[in-house]
Amino acid sequence: MSKSIRLSEEAYDRLAAHKRDDETFSDVVLRLAGERSLLDLAGILSDEEADALREAVEERRTRRSDDLEEIAERMREV
Repeated sequence: MSKSIRLSEEAYDRLAAHKRDDETFSDVVLRLAGERSLLDLAGILSDEEADALREAVEERRTRRSDDLEEIAERMREV
């Protein structure tokens, strides 16, 4: 199934400038827009992997917050 879209001359020219010889305009749009959405990634981790990732992210956020607080404290002392 295909869809028609309207583009301004400027938008068309910009898209055409990115088009490679072996590509269709659909190929160009997919390449420039990225071929995967975040929804495509849903479910790729097991529950255990997701939990471990959450813990790692939270640990990093905590360390970063502590680092920033330490820097702010040193700046207040100056």
